[in-house]
Amino acid sequence: MDERAALALLADELDPVGDDAAIVDDLVVTTDMLHERTDFPEGVSRYTAGWRSVGASLSDVAAMGAEAVAAVAVYAAPEFDRDELLGFVRGASDVCERVGAEYVGGDLDGHDEFTVSTTAIGRTDDPVPRDGASPGDAVCVTGTLGRSAAAIRLFERAASDDGTAVDRDALDRANDLFRFEPRVMAGRALAPTATAMMDSSDGLARSLHQLADASGCGFAIKSDAVPIDDAVYETTADENGALDRATTFGEDFELVCTIPEDDVETAREASPVALSPIGSVTTDGVTLDGASLEDRGFTHG
Repeated sequence: MDERAALALLADELDPVGDDAAIVDDLVVTTDMLHERTDFPEGVSRYTAGWRSVGASLSDVAAMGAEAVAAVAVYAAPEFDRDELLGFVRGASDVCERVGAEYVGGDLDGHDEFTVSTTAIGRTDDPVPRDGASPGDAVCVTGTLGRSAAAIRLFERAASDDGTAVDRDALDRANDLFRFEPRVMAGRALAPTATAMMDSSDGLARSLHQLADASGCGFAIKSDAVPIDDAVYETTADENGALDRATTFGEDFELVCTIPEDDVETAREASPVALSPIGSVTTDGVTLDGASLEDRGFTHG
């Protein structure tokens, strides 16, 4: 079975399940695993890998509207290279510092493929789940979408056929785009008004379908309201292609949330990053400009 089928199976075994993180006595707990083959393209620095790995778990904390407290990571590789290991830890520490958390260590292990497992802990007494959206709410996203899609294109451009980096500027730009800021501060600011929230790691389209399933509702999205990152246009030739990559590629780690229409302006003023209303909650179906929006997005494995 694929990842989604496995998750559906576990949903019948574990209760509660389905949100970005678990809540245990006002603590938010989440864990992730990333692999070189599927998650780190050729050219990703170990600093970027440390930042991105830990950032992915911190993003789950953000999606619950929680304060980020700490993170740990398991670092597994065929060998321990001094510069690579130090780069990883410094990236992990820096992303924690960016959101007011602390990187407190982890574990080392030998493995035939560079692999990282991360856990983040947060704190909240009022988490935002995925199942609270109601028809009439506005659908909003933080920041811009498509950074990771653009980064992948740049990693591809920066490498020769044998995998040797040949374009340093493209490589540096790709690593910069691949390091995202977990929206912990935005999640905290949106928590008082958001009725449902999750991060967009699987892509906007898939996130909307997941929110719709959890809340028993639908969404009507307007394409011209979707905030597409400028980097997407640098790496994608046409407007339709840019929209597709911004909505289905995933791995952007922005927040997708629903907010009562009367509270949208209050939420926009409170958010430390741009908050874009992109549509509204309906009774059923997920549509883009009136047409059905396919459930496509990033799949692990």
